[in-house]
Amino acid sequence: MTRRSRTTVIGALWRSTHPGPTLVVTALAALLGAAAALPVERVAILACAVFLGQVSVGLSNDAIDVRRDRASGRADKPLVHDTALLRLAWLGAVIAVAGALALSLPLGGWMAVVHAVTLTSAWSYNAGLKGSPVSVVPFVVSFGLFPSLVTLSADHPAFAPPWATFAGAAFGVAVHFTNVVPDLADDARTGIRGLPHRLGARAALISAFATVAVAAVAVLWGSALDAGSAPSPWAVSLTLVIIGLSAWGAANAARGIQTRVSFRLVMAAAILLAVQLALTGLGTR
Repeated sequence: MTRRSRTTVIGALWRSTHPGPTLVVTALAALLGAAAALPVERVAILACAVFLGQVSVGLSNDAIDVRRDRASGRADKPLVHDTALLRLAWLGAVIAVAGALALSLPLGGWMAVVHAVTLTSAWSYNAGLKGSPVSVVPFVVSFGLFPSLVTLSADHPAFAPPWATFAGAAFGVAVHFTNVVPDLADDARTGIRGLPHRLGARAALISAFATVAVAAVAVLWGSALDAGSAPSPWAVSLTLVIIGLSAWGAANAARGIQTRVSFRLVMAAAILLAVQLALTGLGTR
């Protein structure tokens, strides 16, 4: 294999990892770890473990979906036209998930167990739950447990407080619904009917906005309750911004405006929710 062909293969495999979501989730893990005052080396290990886990999820998703992608004419999917690349993707997914769990062990036994649960949940979505009425469950489980990956990596490990778990789960709902909405037509042609498909684009988007807004209030209230003091002005302001974005987006969706604007609004609100969660320190300080 020439140097150029190796570069082409690596590039194709990288595109199959869903690099955007992979890097965003990895950055979120690092952000939450730093906000929770984890030692630098633990933040680095946590970020690497999460990164490899997300690589495994992305590769397995494209490898499992290769027949559907061929039927849909998805020329943008690198695995569609290359059987050898498909085998490499499976090998990469297995190596990545093994590496993710191996890196989790130095952060603690419970952290490794919970990370295994989140990855099993994500793989179950790829393996078939995406086309079922409970397609949202893997996102609720994986993202709901996500804050605990950080708190269980601390010197004194503990599960994240309930309000943080709820916020993570709500983030997962928003991510699932907004990611699926642009592909509803393609999915319908290949027989995929998850929960967002059954709800329809309008209801799915409204639900995504609603969960983010409720989660923002939960983080504001829960973190203040844990601290035993009134919420700070910045916390109240950020919560109001999230609620405002969510209300605006939900109103657009209710009127049938289901464009990229709605998608960007809900993702902006969800990212602000993640920032809000990070700024709380997850109750570890």
